[in-house]
Amino acid sequence: MTRTEFPTVSAPWAACAVDVEIVIPVYNEEAGLEASVRRLHRYLGDRLPLSWLVTIADNASVDGTWALAQRLAGQLDGVRAVHLDQKGRGRALRAVWSASPAAVVAYMDVDLSTDLDALLPLVAPLLSGHSDVAIGSRLARGARVVRGARREMISRSYNLLLRATLHNGFSDAQCGFKAVRADVARALLPLVEDDGWFFDTELLVLAEHNGLRIHEVPVDWVDDPDSRVEVTSTALDDLRGIGRMIRRFAAGEGSVPAESLPGADLVPGVAGQAARFAAVGAVSTVMFASLFLVLVGPLGPVAADVVALAAAAAANLAANRRVTFARRGRPGRRRHYLAGAAVAALPLVVTVAALAGLGGLGVTAPLAELVVVSVVNLTATLAKFVLLRRVVFA
Repeated sequence: MTRTEFPTVSAPWAACAVDVEIVIPVYNEEAGLEASVRRLHRYLGDRLPLSWLVTIADNASVDGTWALAQRLAGQLDGVRAVHLDQKGRGRALRAVWSASPAAVVAYMDVDLSTDLDALLPLVAPLLSGHSDVAIGSRLARGARVVRGARREMISRSYNLLLRATLHNGFSDAQCGFKAVRADVARALLPLVEDDGWFFDTELLVLAEHNGLRIHEVPVDWVDDPDSRVEVTSTALDDLRGIGRMIRRFAAGEGSVPAESLPGADLVPGVAGQAARFAAVGAVSTVMFASLFLVLVGPLGPVAADVVALAAAAAANLAANRRVTFARRGRPGRRRHYLAGAAVAALPLVVTVAALAGLGGLGVTAPLAELVVVSVVNLTATLAKFVLLRRVVFA
């Protein structure tokens, strides 16, 4: 099956909007599939206060998995089954998530190793708009995990390797318990190249690279002794995937077009940008004034102005990048900060000149210096807004 083909669906199925679609990727899981699906179905019906759909995604099984999946879809409301002609967990998730009618798409391993009580905390921040991606974490504080020492060592080593090479902030890339806002999934999936086990890691790394918010839920997790994961081949594939991601980022690739990101239609026009810039500026001015008054005694007015303005300018630029001009993630970040630092020098130059002028006039009262510096700084800030809008974040 290619990425543009559609999977075989168990029966005619009308797409209807639901809060969450939960995908269970399976390959030769005839032995345990029915018990897991019926357990999940009971739990969702009794405990989850959301509308839901369960999709069994069969990855080219050669046993009776597909026939069983079809039977379960016919017997249980809210359950459907799809069949793919090629193996690959990532391939199954891509196919189902891309066409999902749900607001949030999720998946969990068929063995249900993760306690289902973590499902609502997983999807709720996505439905509320608080986060873009959510992951179950066996390594976060508060998680309770039962597994052998070998699997524990492999998991921790892999996540340490990720952090050392790709500098990610999430703690557990491989836990089979994840959810994504559907609009985020549709924006990220075209960039995900892997169709196997590295799919999860690649999706998360790309989400973080593009400034999307990843929510972690500590989970209770019990290792499945019948796991089908081939550790050696999977580890080699993961290493190749990490190398590929490093090369992509070094080449400047992996960025989602700004118009495809969630909230792109909410980027304000000039009036909205001016209002947000003013709000950020007000906070920065208070920060600057507080630092200046604390430092003017021990450092003197000029040094206090330089230190306070540098600290306020750094915070101001970071806030304006994200809040005023809606730029998130790594794309363009270095250029934004370098150009923004040059623009930030404008208030510094004019305020130092103003202080020099006050000194020449014999004005040395800290309050008078603060008033003059603040007024001059606000005036220079107007010019700074124009430069940021037309040059730095154009």
